[in-house]
Amino acid sequence: MLFDDTYFSIQQKSEGLYKDKGSKFIACACPVKTEKEIKDIIAFLKKEHHGARHHCYAYRLGADKQTYRSNDDGEPSNTAGKPILGQIQSKDLTNILIVVVRYFGGTLLGVSGLINAYKLAAADALHKATIVEHHVLFEYEITFGFEQMNEVMKLLKENNCKITAQQFDNNCSITFHLRKGVTEKVEQQIQQIKGIKLNFRAVI
Repeated sequence: MLFDDTYFSIQQKSEGLYKDKGSKFIACACPVKTEKEIKDIIAFLKKEHHGARHHCYAYRLGADKQTYRSNDDGEPSNTAGKPILGQIQSKDLTNILIVVVRYFGGTLLGVSGLINAYKLAAADALHKATIVEHHVLFEYEITFGFEQMNEVMKLLKENNCKITAQQFDNNCSITFHLRKGVTEKVEQQIQQIKGIKLNFRAVI
């Protein structure tokens, strides 16, 4: 999988504000991991700001940064969602949603004015956010015989694997997370132990 061993996101929710000619643009940046989270946050903000004319947004998901979308919510095409997404991309962030709520002030801003407003509102939210680095983790499940317990546990410990679930019986299984950068090495080590089965499950 061709993407970096780490990625950047924001630590917690942050807000930004931009005003122009009576219009108020309130930006809300949130860390997210799923599209369901995104839908829930947008629905909540629409309720919270039910008097606003527009609720424009952009998001990007995944360590590979390949899932993204922007929405103008009734503003002229590419004047809202695209400049918000541009701020996410300029900071090289992922697993993030930015919603910019607009309260109309009665004066039209024009295309360039709208682009500037949505861009600066999103930028203000990111300026106030704490940006954090995350390691890309792969989730595996390993199954083995009880007699191989010591050998397996030693290998997992040596490679700083984080065990998230385990079941010990005649046939044992352990689910663990491993940093992407060392997965190839650990896979080779595990494959050298006879009778062990390793299954890749997900990117975390």
